[in-house]
Amino acid sequence: FRIMAGKVKWVTDIEKSVLINNFEKRGWIQVAENEDWNFYWMSVQTIRNVFSVETGYRLSDDQIVNHFPNHYELTRKDLMVKNIKRYRKELEKEGSPLAEKDENGKYIYLDFVPVTFMLPADYNLFVEEFRKNPSSTWIMKPCGKAQGKGIFLINKLSQIKKWSRDSKTSSFVSQSSKEAYVISLYINNPLLIGGKKFDLRLYVLVSTYRPLRCYMYKLGFCRFCTVKYTPSTSELDNMFVHLTNVAIQKHGDDYNHIHGGKWTVSNLRLYLESTRGKEVTNKLFDEIHWIIVQSLKAVAPVMNNDKHCFECYGYDIIIDDKLKPWLIEVNASPSLTSSTANDRILKYNLINDTLNIAVPNGEIPDCKWNKSPPKEVLGNYEVLYDEEMAQSDGTDRDPRGRPGQSPGVKGSRARDSGKPVLTTWK
Repeated sequence: FRIMAGKVKWVTDIEKSVLINNFEKRGWIQVAENEDWNFYWMSVQTIRNVFSVETGYRLSDDQIVNHFPNHYELTRKDLMVKNIKRYRKELEKEGSPLAEKDENGKYIYLDFVPVTFMLPADYNLFVEEFRKNPSSTWIMKPCGKAQGKGIFLINKLSQIKKWSRDSKTSSFVSQSSKEAYVISLYINNPLLIGGKKFDLRLYVLVSTYRPLRCYMYKLGFCRFCTVKYTPSTSELDNMFVHLTNVAIQKHGDDYNHIHGGKWTVSNLRLYLESTRGKEVTNKLFDEIHWIIVQSLKAVAPVMNNDKHCFECYGYDIIIDDKLKPWLIEVNASPSLTSSTANDRILKYNLINDTLNIAVPNGEIPDCKWNKSPPKEVLGNYEVLYDEEMAQSDGTDRDPRGRPGQSPGVKGSRARDSGKPVLTTWK
């Protein structure tokens, strides 16, 4: 049988060695020299081909693949924002208390992505927003690229005039080769540790979207910039100050090859508990979990919930100096390349634990099983949200009870009947 099929190149040696070791340990394959095995951790492009109407083929019950067919609804920067905006509007129409706004018209509970516009389509809307606060800084990112490629910061309208023929109209150069960008309000007050900006890379496994069942990996990490942060406009072009991507930071003069500019999430928790207090730290991580669940709920209705699929996403979260978390983007293919010894251990365990949930007990894959593995196979994963369980205990029907807590996981009830209360998820 095949757990993953498709002829693709291995991205890195670690991916190949980790997966082959995992398969061998389970007794699924024996590796022989010069033998061509077709057990692969599929790339997103290969998944596209597998499910393509023209070139695709029908997967059998013992074939499982590691992406959903239209995962890009969450992992493309523009589509993620579009789906979250649609989700908010739908909750608003339903009169959901989660869509409540403050006196300035801002969402109280669903304000977790920076103000974002698509270019060139939303150019006029962006200009209108920019002129409300001309001193603001914005970050431009190509929709279909990763690892910090093509990203730059702007603080003047003249810097993006190349996107339009005439700044007074919405007529743009309409070339098929012109790449779509998103432009987002830059979080210019990030939480700093040692004077440096960092973000969080968290791993989330989704086994099914309908009903939604997802798992949080406990061993995420922080990625630090190599150069101290400054909001000075003279440093807008210095990506070592602003972008935490390892693909960029590893080229810096101050990059440390031993620790790779990384902290574990547990170290971050210890630091925050000692500097800000345990209660504040718990609230922060509650809000991060809340953001992740809401982003998955936002795309669940449009996701092609194929029974052969599971997916491990890499969530990028930035925390500002008020300890408010912001969702920056979600990666369909989080890097499995190890930059340090700790990285190698983490990613080996991540793949191992992911496969143990996707195919419990190393048995022959069966896409018809109910995808609810026993607790003992979760490894470093923990259940983040289980829609079936949430509906059975009524938490989804009354979201005011615990919006910052994982429905389906034990936790304290809200103390008042009015506003949502953030409580710990454990």
